[in-house]
Amino acid sequence: MQAPAKAVRDFAEGHRQRGHSSARVDPLGLSARADHRTLRPQLFGLYPHQALSADDAERYGVPDVEGLDARLKAIYCGDLALDCSAVRDAARAAWCFEAFEAGMAEPMQPSVISRALLDRLVAAQAWEERVAEQHPHGKRFSLEGCESLIPLVDLLLAGAAQQGVDQVVLGMPHRGRVNLLVNVMGLPAQEVLGYFAGVDQAGWPQDLVYHLGRRHVVETAEGKVDVTLAFNPSHLQSVFPVVSGMAHAARSSAGEDGPGALLIALHGDAAFAGQGVVMETLHLTRHPGYDIGGTVHIVINNQVGFTAPHPMDGAQHRYCTDIARMVDAPVLRVNADAPDQLDRAVGFALAYRARFKADVLIDLVGYRRHGHSEHDVQELTRPQMAQRTLERPGVVQAYVERAVRAGVASREALVQCVDRARAAALASWGRSASDHQSLVGACQAAAPQLPTRAGLPALDQLQGWLRSMAALPADFRPHAKVEDLRQRWLRAAGDEAAPVDWCLAENLAYASLLAVGVPVRISGMDVQRGTFFHRHAVWHDQTNSRTHVPLQQLGSGAASLTVVNSPLAEEAVLGFEYGRSVQDTCTLALWEAQFGDFVNEAQVYLDQYLSSGEAKWGQTAALGVLLPHGYEGNGPEHSTGYLSRFLLLCGDDNLRVVCPSTAVQWFHLLRQQALDPVRKPLIALTPKGSLYAEAASHGDLQALCRGGFAPLLGDDRAWPAEQVRRVVLSSGKLHYDLACGREELQAHEVALWRLEQFYPFPRLALTALLAAHPQVKELVWAQEEHLNQGAWSGIRDELTLACRARGIRVRCVSRVANAAGATASMELHRCEQRELVLGALSSAGV
Repeated sequence: MQAPAKAVRDFAEGHRQRGHSSARVDPLGLSARADHRTLRPQLFGLYPHQALSADDAERYGVPDVEGLDARLKAIYCGDLALDCSAVRDAARAAWCFEAFEAGMAEPMQPSVISRALLDRLVAAQAWEERVAEQHPHGKRFSLEGCESLIPLVDLLLAGAAQQGVDQVVLGMPHRGRVNLLVNVMGLPAQEVLGYFAGVDQAGWPQDLVYHLGRRHVVETAEGKVDVTLAFNPSHLQSVFPVVSGMAHAARSSAGEDGPGALLIALHGDAAFAGQGVVMETLHLTRHPGYDIGGTVHIVINNQVGFTAPHPMDGAQHRYCTDIARMVDAPVLRVNADAPDQLDRAVGFALAYRARFKADVLIDLVGYRRHGHSEHDVQELTRPQMAQRTLERPGVVQAYVERAVRAGVASREALVQCVDRARAAALASWGRSASDHQSLVGACQAAAPQLPTRAGLPALDQLQGWLRSMAALPADFRPHAKVEDLRQRWLRAAGDEAAPVDWCLAENLAYASLLAVGVPVRISGMDVQRGTFFHRHAVWHDQTNSRTHVPLQQLGSGAASLTVVNSPLAEEAVLGFEYGRSVQDTCTLALWEAQFGDFVNEAQVYLDQYLSSGEAKWGQTAALGVLLPHGYEGNGPEHSTGYLSRFLLLCGDDNLRVVCPSTAVQWFHLLRQQALDPVRKPLIALTPKGSLYAEAASHGDLQALCRGGFAPLLGDDRAWPAEQVRRVVLSSGKLHYDLACGREELQAHEVALWRLEQFYPFPRLALTALLAAHPQVKELVWAQEEHLNQGAWSGIRDELTLACRARGIRVRCVSRVANAAGATASMELHRCEQRELVLGALSSAGV
């Protein structure tokens, strides 16, 4: 009796859709699995003795239902499983199943021992044993229980080389990182062991050994690959958007026709499932302007978080990888104690990513031989799992036993192979190869090649750029506000005295950079238009969907401009742009928050990357972070860029923290950030609505052709210097409120100075300015922020130091300390602001 063709198809389809839930991918056997009986042939109207039709027999490579059942179980329910339940596109899912079954027509053979694979497993295991023996109390976040990660990464790198990929970016948390550094990234073992021994290694990064990164050319059987393992702090998934940005920059530098770059993102199971930046980044990297052509993810699945078990539940279809369902990613689950399945998993993953330019996951399911770290006592919180791990043989022994059972080699021969491989690994680690400089700035791209023609532009150049920027395509109908802007630009192109507002100054700064070969990238929510209508980098035709980018009309020799609106996110986007700026050191890279307050969503990147990456890792970045800042009666969440918090992060010349008060200053600051060969992150407290509209803050074209950014501005409207008795120093828009108050009070003996740069503090400039005003008796620092949220605590010592020799009194005028921040009442804000201005301008006993 012949099996019905439809029943055979349904039986095969049942295994494709549900086989993964019954697979034996958990080496401990603790995870819940679906009952195999749901995939019995009888439930599909089939019986073991039935013969397959000639077509089905040829398709599946077996003659009857019994053979088909065994074949499908071997393919879908074994040590490697394919879960396509998240793939909603039917054609893509069909491709996945066809690719996964590609070898099923061939007769199944017993496992063949791979000496190369065995050597790599031995090396991975031996490294952990070596460190444990020499430094039993060292924290290394052992890979024991998931040693198959090392040959898995080997295979991915070889497969990438075969596909023509020349750059691979790796991001990973702590688990197995030290092992991978030594066994894949070529870091000399003696140098790494020096970290455990506490040896002071001059010139090395000042960070923990399991945070270290490295750039290394890996030689694979398919060719060489330039591999970068990014540094990563103890915020596990924070590196995911960082390496995504690095991969984006590497991919962009290769060009559309280049071999490109591949991102391999490694994750811990609990962190991947639990940390929100994963979701943000998965979404971000599918967004125009952030796409990286798909990521190969590896989940190092220990089935436990810190101390709490985190097992799979195939019966309920619950997995740590479920967050990736949002991007329709297929998941390959592989038993970490079945390393012979790695090659099949890698082949599928790389083929899928290459074909669909989309994410794919390899869930490497293992366990921890020890606890969270080597100091942990795992029996306290997970006794059953701990007992199972102690009973398990290591992956090397398991692989050897499997080969012996399959009859492909004798035990004695395999034991000799293991001994030789261990001896070879130990011998190689005994050699000291000083390579200090390979870690300092290990992930850093080459020093930027800044243009040599980057002097200040001439007036006729500015006006020529304006004419080009204001030219419209045929039949393009801009919005009335944009047309008004365009007309102002055209007037400025013919009149050097025409006012230059912040929008024009910013666009001309970019034009001057693009024209001399400096690329510009601006990223963030609303950046194409600007939250406060302050940029207008992209114009929209009001009759159709066409867009026009004025700064892309500068001529064929101009550098590339990217202005991309991000998804509604801060954390992943800021991490992405930081990583991109590490990789691409030549581009003026700017990330702008919708409101300055929103940057606190991304605090980890301020603390662990921007402010400290150079000190910890020798890794420089010149990312500009633009934070709209200023009290305007709009409430606590739309007022402050957390200046006081940034000043707490400053030290050892790590950041530039500024608050420009004029459009001309903004023009010069942007150019300085782009062209300064000393690359530092920039924190810029930028205007909001009221300062953008302040006519006194605008300039003219001539002012853009001379000078530069000044960290401290004096006052040319006060009385002569020898008659000035009091100085009020402020920043940003408060200066203009103080100027109006001075006019109202006729207090011209008061000089109004502006601190444009908080850090590095312009100590010499302030000393010189004070020396030019010999009669000054008091310096007032005025801030509109509350006492605990402004700059006072960060600059008080500098002000006191500058004034001490002259006996000048220093005081602060601000809103009183407050837990919530700015008021949401416009009326109350105006009253507070007036009181603050009067307090700053009053004599206060002087």
